[in-house]
Amino acid sequence: MAAMQNLQGLIGIAALIFLAWALSEDRKARPGWRWIGGALLLQVAIALVVTRVPFVWTLVGYANQAVSAIEAATLVGSSYMFGYTGGAPIPFLLKPGEEPPVIIAFQILPLIIVFSAISALLWHWGVLRAVVRGLSWALQRTLGVSGVVGLGGGATIFLGVVESPLVLRAWFGRMSRSDLFMIMVLIMATISGAILVLYATTLSKTVPNAVGHMIVASLISLPAGVLVARLMVPGEAGGDREQAEPDLHYESSMDAVIRGAMEGMTLVLAVIAIIVTAFALVSLVDQVLALLPMIEGAPLTLRRMLGWLMSPVMWSIGVPWDQAPAAGSLMGTKAVLNEYVAYLDLAALPAGTFDPRSLLIVTYALCGVANLASVGLIVSTISTLSPERRGEVAGLGMKSWLAGNMVSLMTGAVIGLVTWS
Repeated sequence: MAAMQNLQGLIGIAALIFLAWALSEDRKARPGWRWIGGALLLQVAIALVVTRVPFVWTLVGYANQAVSAIEAATLVGSSYMFGYTGGAPIPFLLKPGEEPPVIIAFQILPLIIVFSAISALLWHWGVLRAVVRGLSWALQRTLGVSGVVGLGGGATIFLGVVESPLVLRAWFGRMSRSDLFMIMVLIMATISGAILVLYATTLSKTVPNAVGHMIVASLISLPAGVLVARLMVPGEAGGDREQAEPDLHYESSMDAVIRGAMEGMTLVLAVIAIIVTAFALVSLVDQVLALLPMIEGAPLTLRRMLGWLMSPVMWSIGVPWDQAPAAGSLMGTKAVLNEYVAYLDLAALPAGTFDPRSLLIVTYALCGVANLASVGLIVSTISTLSPERRGEVAGLGMKSWLAGNMVSLMTGAVIGLVTWS
């Protein structure tokens, strides 16, 4: 059984690589097999080292404790501002066995504001800048990417869809088309630190050490993103060896905290707007589908349709067939609507829907911001920073959405390969 599931994962990886090549702008210019094999081995090596070496996984686990500390500190502020809706003691009796209500907008989303402020402060102090430079150096040395792509790849681990391009605004006007697309794909295929905290908190009761797994997912997605992007929009690896420096600065520590908090607040409002709209649209679609005849004794819904459509895809990356419809529904929700909606659905699933291995595969496959709303955000942001490339960026938008989802699926397949036993 384990060998068969590993074979499924290899089928999925091979199919994704073939699809990326088939959709290439120049199939003759694909990178050599040695480079492709090296990119794949790098993904597996990252997954093995981080998840299978106890010392390394213990270090990653400390991030989970840090998030718990930030969550507890955030509840102090949200309780003061929002009372019991923000986490303060409830001023009334609950029914026997009833749990205190968790109000996402007031108890979970404020984490984004606090973490965004902390991230900005660490950036100003040079801590995050050093980590980003380290990741940039690693990408350049292992995959031969240009300096600007290395910087962009490192930044996407910590900064969001809008913030990541700001680090690179000085280079958008002169980078190659291949590098531009690669950066767009890397942004789509990873999640920022603030969003990571939100998603991991949502999954804390479903996925043990969710913070660590999401950090690993973004790390694996970096070489996967470079691989898929270079297959779809070929270009010379490392064409620009110039060592790019981050173009993001704060005037002082106080300026970093204030601007970080304001950027976090903007992100909170965006998350609220997207979630409300996504649930409303799903409800509208389901109401229309309810007019059609029932199938297998149950009404037709958007999630059922997405499950049927994506089941073969999720099977190919290692999910057993009996669990593939549920996994496909989540992946379809992530790609079409929003990954946070998919994580909310995952957290609400009955216990036992997925076995432990499938749960990890699905968690990693959902870990990326490649959804339709992100296409608009990334296109509008880069177009504003580099108006002369507006048409080119717009033309690459949907292609980066497809590539980002392919990268996330590949990441899910890779983690399945190293957790089969």
